[in-house]
Amino acid sequence: MTASLVAMAVVLTGAGCGGDEGGEGTRELTWFVPFQPGGALTTLSERCSQESNGRYTIALELLPTDASQQREQLVRRLGAEDDSIDLIGMDVIWTGEFANAGWIAPVPGDVESQVTENVFESVLETARFEGELYAIPVWSNTQLLWYRKDRVDEPPQTWDEMIDRAEELGPSEGRIQVQGNRYEGLVVWTNWMIESAGTSILAGPEELELEQEPTERALSIMGRLSRSPVAATNISTSTEDSARLGFEDGSSAFMINYPFVYPSAESNAPDVFEQMGAAKLPQVVKGEESAPPIGGINLGVSAFSDNQERAFEAAECLVQAENQIEVAELEGLPPVRSDLFDEPEIEEIYPGFASLIRESISDAAPRPSQSPAYQDVSLAIQRSVHPTDEIDPQDPTPTYEELRDKLEQAVAREGLL
Repeated sequence: MTASLVAMAVVLTGAGCGGDEGGEGTRELTWFVPFQPGGALTTLSERCSQESNGRYTIALELLPTDASQQREQLVRRLGAEDDSIDLIGMDVIWTGEFANAGWIAPVPGDVESQVTENVFESVLETARFEGELYAIPVWSNTQLLWYRKDRVDEPPQTWDEMIDRAEELGPSEGRIQVQGNRYEGLVVWTNWMIESAGTSILAGPEELELEQEPTERALSIMGRLSRSPVAATNISTSTEDSARLGFEDGSSAFMINYPFVYPSAESNAPDVFEQMGAAKLPQVVKGEESAPPIGGINLGVSAFSDNQERAFEAAECLVQAENQIEVAELEGLPPVRSDLFDEPEIEEIYPGFASLIRESISDAAPRPSQSPAYQDVSLAIQRSVHPTDEIDPQDPTPTYEELRDKLEQAVAREGLL
């Protein structure tokens, strides 16, 4: 994203006035948040500024769309105890790192009771550190299995069924699109495969779980797909967007991806769109439900802000039900509250698959971001399993052993990666 967006501060109403936080006068709150193209950030900021009755106005400081660049900017500022940040739009994987560093304030008890009502437990898990709530979820996201209804009668229940059917169709019609590049998207794929196989990467912030048999089962499937003729030809560099394009060009029967691909296909590939179906992600172990990934943004209040009380008031406003629905309408990003999926607007936004998104978020397994060393954990996963076509589906033990070794170094913060 351009530097101009990063630098752009959108002051929505009048500038802040002075005075102590508990005293009279309007305070300007600066909200560092990743850029969103649909305009929801401006709408929410203006609405909450007006509803504050002069307590605060919200000024947007837009971060790049690239998550690594977002984190880099925030880490630099928070590490320097920059008091110009009040509210932070945080990737769901940052909570442990930011809380452990003392950069974000814990959510007060009276606020917590308001902002956690009807929120998916899987989402709340991404907002806690060592059992305490440090962030307030504002929007979520998850992945679905997208498939061609004209090429399969029913969506496959398992990975093995999906690969078998794709190979019957052949590379010209049966390719399977995933995210296999060496980046966070590969961590997303690896984590939900391991969780779906029946184990977890971590048992705690500094303790490895990674049971061998289920982990090797997950790795074996990743290797089988990557070596199959129906794998995308660019699987080692594939991302969410390249997978979308690979599905839209008509050569694919299946795709694992976020819901943004649905309106994209409607605009870019109407013939593909007409045959596009959605299902829950395939099972790794037959009969055991998959554990989809979870993404989204949580709101943190900077520990260095002079306006913490009002920043928490603003966060309460930003996550109101009408604002979550507004984000879904303008940005396509699902609510974090389960009850909002009963609203007719949500079914209109996700026609025919709103219930799938609700079920997937409910069953989701967060990435191992409870570790304060999550960045090292992420790198350990990326370096161990990439490229995925080097995973031997008949003997995934070497990959498992490398993964375990690198993860042990990461959680021990040995700095060897």
